[in-house]
Formats: sequence, C-alpha cells, structure tokens
Amino acid sequence: MLCKLAWGNVRRAGRDYLVYLLTLTLGVTVFYAFNTISMQVDIAGIDEKGLAQVMGSMLGNLTYFLAGVMAFLMVYANNFIMKRRKKEFGLYQVLGMGRGRVATIMALETVIVSVGAFVAGIVLGVGLSQLMTLFTASLFKTQIANFHFFFSVHAFSLTLACMLVMFVLTLLLNLRAVRRTKLIELMGAERRNESIKTRNPWIAIAIFAVGVALVGVAYYRLLRDGFPLTATDSKLQEAMTQFGITTAMVTVGTFALFWGLSGMLIKLLQSLRGVYWRGLNMFTVRQLAAKVNTVCFSMGVIAMLLFLAITSVTCGMSIANVMNENLERYNPVDVSQTYVYYTPDTLDFYKESFNPSEADRMVLADSTVDLYSAWHGDPWHGDRKGKSADNNDETGKKVNIADVAGEHVQIDSYLSYPVGGSNPSVTPSEMCKTMGEKLPKAFGGSNADAMGLFVTPASQYNKLRQMMGEEPVSIGRDQYLLTCDMGGELVDLYTKYMAGGHALTLGGHTLKPATDKSDEDTAAIANSAMGSNPGTVVVADELLSQLNLQPYSSSLLVNYKQGMDTTKADESIKYTLLDNLLVDGKEPGSWGIFITRSEMYTQAAQMNGLISYLAIYIGFVLVVACAAILSIQQLSNVADGSRSYRVLAQIGCEDRQICHSVMAQQAVFFLFPLAVGLAHSFVALKVIIELVSIFGNMSIGGTVGLTCAIFLAAYGGYFLVTYLMSAGMVQAAIAIRYSE
Repeated sequence: MLCKLAWGNVRRAGRDYLVYLLTLTLGVTVFYAFNTISMQVDIAGIDEKGLAQVMGSMLGNLTYFLAGVMAFLMVYANNFIMKRRKKEFGLYQVLGMGRGRVATIMALETVIVSVGAFVAGIVLGVGLSQLMTLFTASLFKTQIANFHFFFSVHAFSLTLACMLVMFVLTLLLNLRAVRRTKLIELMGAERRNESIKTRNPWIAIAIFAVGVALVGVAYYRLLRDGFPLTATDSKLQEAMTQFGITTAMVTVGTFALFWGLSGMLIKLLQSLRGVYWRGLNMFTVRQLAAKVNTVCFSMGVIAMLLFLAITSVTCGMSIANVMNENLERYNPVDVSQTYVYYTPDTLDFYKESFNPSEADRMVLADSTVDLYSAWHGDPWHGDRKGKSADNNDETGKKVNIADVAGEHVQIDSYLSYPVGGSNPSVTPSEMCKTMGEKLPKAFGGSNADAMGLFVTPASQYNKLRQMMGEEPVSIGRDQYLLTCDMGGELVDLYTKYMAGGHALTLGGHTLKPATDKSDEDTAAIANSAMGSNPGTVVVADELLSQLNLQPYSSSLLVNYKQGMDTTKADESIKYTLLDNLLVDGKEPGSWGIFITRSEMYTQAAQMNGLISYLAIYIGFVLVVACAAILSIQQLSNVADGSRSYRVLAQIGCEDRQICHSVMAQQAVFFLFPLAVGLAHSFVALKVIIELVSIFGNMSIGGTVGLTCAIFLAAYGGYFLVTYLMSAGMVQAAIAIRYSE
C-alpha cells in the first residue's frame, strides 16, 4: 500500500522532482563516462604503459570531491521538494498516519526517483563514453583500429557508491525534517512566505558603486601586474601579496555588487518612467529587489564559480593545445642529449650550497667537448687528457650511440661574455630599448637579462638546417642571425629587431642582421616540451673563435639510421647512464636532459589529455552546480510568490503578462551572475593569453569553443526547465484565483 502511494506521489509530483531528477541524472552520466577513461585509452590504441592507470586514478579521486559537490546539490534540491510538499505530509498526519509511515513514504519516493535517475544516467553515460573514445583518440592523435561497445564495471561501481552516499544523506535529512517539524508548521507552510528585508536604495546604490569600483581596480591591477608567475625570485613574495590583494578586491567587489544590485535596479528603472510604469514592470522590479536582497551572497558565489569553470576550461585546454601544436618544432630529431657547463655563477652556487670538497672537483669550462665521441667511447680532444663517458644501460650493458645514429649534429651554445666574465653583451632589455619597445611581460620573471642571448657558430646551425631538409644560410663575419624556437612574442621581437636593421655589439664587434626575419622552424637545439631556444645569436665561426666566450651548453641531436625501426632504437638506448666527463681529473660540467622524440610526444600527449579531461570534468560539474542552485532558488521564489501571482490574476492581469514577469525575473537571476563571471574570465584570460603568447598564439576555438558551448547549453537548459516549471506553478496558482 505504501509503495503504491509513493509511486502515485512521484507521478503526481513529477514536476517538483524534475530539477532533482535532472541534476542527479547528469551527475551519474558524467561520473560514469569520465571514469571509463582507462578503457577509452585502450580502445583508442594508446599503448603507453601506466597512462590508463594514472588518468583513471586522478579522475577517480576527483570524482569523490565532485560527488561532495553533487551531494550538496541534492540536499539543496531536496529542500525545495520538502518545502513544496509540507502541507501534503501534514495532511497525512491529520488523517491518522503516523510519522513513521510518512517517513517510509518519503524514503520510498526518494528510492524511486534515485533509481530512475541512476538508470537513466547510466544509459546516457554508456552512450557518452562510446563517443568520448573518439575524442580521446583525437586528443592523443591515434587511430581506433578495433572499436567495440564496452561497459566498465569499475566506473559503474564507483558511480553507484557515490550515488548511494548521496541517497543516504538525502534520506537522513528528510527523516530528520519530518521528525522535527510540528504538524501546525506542515499544514501552514504554504502560507508562510520567506521574510523580505528591504534596504535603503541610496545605501544599496553606494554599495553597488563601491563594488564596481573594487572590481574595476582589481581588473586594472591584474592587467598591470599580471600573475605572480612572471615575478623574479627576489620579488615573488611581494608579487604574491599584491596578487592576494587583487583577488580579495575582486571577491569583495563581486559580493558588494550583488548586495547593492536591488537598490540600483529600483532607482535606474524608476528614472525611466515610461518603462517603470509599463505593464507589470513595477511589480517585476519590486520582486527582483526583494529577492536579490535574500540571495545576493549565493549570486556572488555562483558568479565566482562560473568564473572558475570558464577560466579553467578555456585556459587549461588552450594551453594544452598550444603545447601540442608546437611539438614538432620543439622536437626536431629522434634523440637529443644535453651537456651543461659550469660557469662562475654555478661554481659559486655549488660552493655555498654543497660540500666544498665536492665543489673542488668542478672547474670553469673554457671549451666545449665532443659529445658524440664521448658517447662513442673515444677521447674528444687529441691534445687534452680526458676520460670518456662510460656508457651503460640500467642492466650494465654497453651502449654505443654509433649503433643507432645516422645524421647528427652538435649545437654549442655560448654566453655572450668572455670566459670568467659576468655581463652579457646581448639582452632582451637592451634590444627593446634600442627599438623603443616595452619588454614583454613574459620576460618579467625570467633570467633572460642576467644570462643574455646565447651565441652559436653558423656551421653547426647550417648543419642542423640541412638535417631538417632546409638550405643553409650565408652569414658573413660582420653579420648575425637571431633564432628562437618558442614562437609567439619572442620570435616577433627578434624579427622586428632584425627587420629594423638594428646592429648588435658582441665582443667589441658590431654586427648587422643577415636577414630580416628570425628563424623559428629550425631553431630548436634539443628535444623539449616547451622549447629549448629562447634566443640565440648565430655568428660566423671565424668571429666566434676570436671571442673566447663562456660555454654554456652543448646538445647532441641525432636522427636514427635510415630505415631503422624507431621503437627498437628507442629501446636500445632508453636507459643510457653516462658517467661524468673529466678533463685533467676535473669536471667541466654535468649531463643534462636525455630524451627521445617519441618519449616527449608521449609525455606531451599525457599532459594534454590530463589537462583537458580535468578541465572539462571540473568545469561541467561546476556549471551544473551553479545552474541547479539558481534553478532551485527561482522555483522556491515562485512557490513563495504564488499568492501574489494569484492576486494579479484576480485584479485582471493577463496570464501572459504574469508569465513574462516571471521570465524577466529569472532571466536577471541567471544572466547577471553569468555576465559577471564572463567579465572576470575575459580579464583573466587576457592576462593568461599574454603570458602564453611567449610560446605561441593561444587559440580559444575548436574543442574549447565546443566545450564552452556545451556548458552554456547546459546552463541555458536549466533556465528553460526552470521557467517551464515556474510557468506551470503560476498557472496552477491562477487556476484557483477565486477559491479564496
């Protein structure tokens, strides 16, 4: 009997349960689909060891946090349902039904709705996970060779566990509400409206103005100072403090803006008398002012959450795309090995930070070493006493680079000052000063001016170009060429400098540009994820030999022998361990990064995938949370104001006018937080785009645009559902306009 009654109640009150059902269904769908990532990776043909486990673990742990957010939403939505049905539950008790049976009916209703939402969510989640496999393959740049339908027991179990926790929490709160609420409160709940607090409109306008001013100043400070990431070590603490102040200003300003919104709306529309007195505009404005007063804090929270969702998705995925698009330029060869020489600064650092006896083994590098010969096991200088590298893999097996190496070139990078010196001759600041340009913000936290640009011989640069299928560039003794593989602002800066015909002074020699464009396509000096060449001056070998510049690093760039299987070649040198090189018993430097192109592509794909999935996952749940909170608030407002709408109908207002008033109110509540969130996001993204532009142009399109469109569609969908439900509630109230 109770089951039958509960089922009938769910069918009859289906409209009241719609937001609860929709939110729970979306939660189940997203939880299941994203936790099938390990199976998606396998089907997409991504065979990197540990990738599926890492992504599955991270998304699984994130699910627990997001489940907490969804649990809060479920409780919030359930409170609305309880508020709508208090009179009904009171009537059950008046007819003689005990509280235990009423609680049982509530529990059965919660079970019915939760099971329905879970089943619908799993069905949608299974379908979505199949589609996401195509997205995963596209993200990791693989082809699906054997696509087949799949179902993840792990994702199902994890989702079920999260839903059970939400169900138990909701049920306990419902039972607690029934046990603690008196019968007279249940029967009279429909007649008790939310208390409305009115504010002095002039005070509200003043607070609104303060909020706008705080947000405006915060925008200015952020655009001027940027993020603390660009600060130098000495100024990092101050930058963090200033950024904290900016964050506090925009947060306080956002809440102040919404706190004073009601007074601003009233005064603004009252001044437009032709608008204020038209139709039900006066009633609409008064309703808005009254309701904004009670939900200003939640609107501020929603605006900040929308800002976080939009920024995280757009920024995260765009940065990942920039990295992915430039990978080919960043990784020009099959494998690279870097050797970094000691300079006066590094020697001082080691002596101050480590055991002086260990620092005694280090010596200032005054020349470069032949890395290929060292790796091959041969002496690299005929007139120097040196020990070659002892090349073994992790099993102790001898590794010889000659077994896999085809074309190869060594790129030696020198600092632009003589051995033992410390003041660079070529710096970005001096170049910008010469052109009358402002130093890009991206240089703010770097050591570009302390180190200056690198210098490399033209012969090595041209050999690298030939390896990459490009023609050599003629560089005379009195000429220079600027190269950079990072793209974006750096290449633009160097190109502008050369195109302007500006000279460089190096070791007392004045050099003119050899071309009018900086090279970025054949400028990489090692395999890397974000670029290895922030700026290099290519000069003639004859000139370089006379300058006695301080060596900074050498990079051996190797392409495998023609026809050799890349996977086998990678495996044969994968675990190479190189002993320190010794010159007359001293160490001139230390081995740097050893990386294959395949490994770098794998790491970049993993990072790209993780960033994209985390951004979408977090962003979607936050958007749904914000929309659901707004929806429930508006439905509660309509329920509270049902008697007001009934009175409007009784005095002759058309149903269409009343529904338009409801829509206008809800449009303000949905659009204002979205507008503020978008404004915050645009300013933050402008700063982020400037920061990322050091590596390339940040594109907010493609996948990012589609993802944001889906988020906005979900947000708009909640607005549509809210209005339709509200219109139904208003029509129900108007239908009994003459009953009282």
